[in-house]
Amino acid sequence: MGNEERVWAVVAPTCTASGVELFDVELAPGLLRVTVERPGGLDLDALAAVSRAVSDALDAAGDAAPDDRYELEVTTPGVERRLRRAAHFAVAVGARVAVRTAPGTPGDRRFDGTVSAVDDDGVVVATAGGDRRLAFSDIERAHTLYDWRAALAEPRDPESGSRGRVPATTSERATTS
Repeated sequence: MGNEERVWAVVAPTCTASGVELFDVELAPGLLRVTVERPGGLDLDALAAVSRAVSDALDAAGDAAPDDRYELEVTTPGVERRLRRAAHFAVAVGARVAVRTAPGTPGDRRFDGTVSAVDDDGVVVATAGGDRRLAFSDIERAHTLYDWRAALAEPRDPESGSRGRVPATTSERATTS
C-alpha cells in the first residue's frame, strides 16, 4: 500500500465521522493536502474541526503520516475541481474539463472538452475535433471548467447582491510535527 493509500485509510473514516466526504488525498514534500466536501458546502469553522480531527487521527495512527514534519491542509475542491482519480472523472461525466497529457501522448498536450465516458482504464473527452480516449496514465493534469460568463450573466440576488451561484472555496492549514 502506497503512502497516499495509507493516509486515505486513516483519514476516510475520520472524515465520515466528521460529516464530510473525503474527495482526495495528495502528498507533496512537506505537505499533506486533504480535500473534503459536503452537500451545501463547508465554512471555515467546519474545516477547522475536520482539520483537528484528521490531525488527531494521523497522530494516533503513527506510521500513516507522510513525514516527521509536514503541513496539513484541509480544503474543499472548489468550483474548478482537480480530477486525479477514476471516481473524480466518473462524477464529471457531462462536465467541461481542461486536460494536459503526459509527454509523448499522441495529439495535443493541452485541450478542453466534455467528459463523455469513463471506465476502469480511462476516459473519453468529446472535443471540437472529435472524441479523444485517454488512459488515466496519459493524463498529467485535469480539472473541471466553471462557466464564469454564464454565472456573471445571471441577475443579481436582491438579498445578497451576488450573481449566479458560485460555490465557496475554503481551506484550513495546520503545521504538524
